[in-house]
Amino acid sequence: MIMREWNTPTREPWNPVIVQLLRAIDLHTRQYFSTGDKWHAEQADQLRRYVIELKEWIFKMEGR
Repeated sequence: MIMREWNTPTREPWNPVIVQLLRAIDLHTRQYFSTGDKWHAEQADQLRRYVIELKEWIFKMEGR
């Protein structure tokens, strides 16, 4: 488990989700490089965009 230096009530329930998304991005990226199947690259890109939007939403909810 990844330990966080700080946390907030808004962020806490999303941390495990973000970790799993990052793992999925890594897996899709590895699959793309090993197979050349562009579908994996596209899925990794979709997940990256989702993580970025999720983090932006979290910051907004935290009042940043």
